[in-house]
Amino acid sequence: MHIVSIQTLRAFWQKHTDAERPLRAWYALAEKASWRSPTEIKAALGNVSFISHDRVIFNIKGNDYRLVVIVAYQKGRLFIRFVGTHTEYDRIDPETI
Repeated sequence: MHIVSIQTLRAFWQKHTDAERPLRAWYALAEKASWRSPTEIKAALGNVSFISHDRVIFNIKGNDYRLVVIVAYQKGRLFIRFVGTHTEYDRIDPETI
């Protein structure tokens, strides 16, 4: 999958250094994947949530952080829309961010 954009992840792990390793691990796994459906994402990662508009919520670092992406299955792209703590996540609408 082509991931747009790692700069969002880097900016986050510079503020939350404990998130760097798990975010890099997610990035490495997602970059090598060729997910064509939610079922394939669920099979690869297990603990994910799917919401409308092809948005997927990944739990990062044992659910300490949340990562929201839009998946363009046909184009093989992941668009990072949000990465944050649970408190930050509670303040957004993941369906519209």
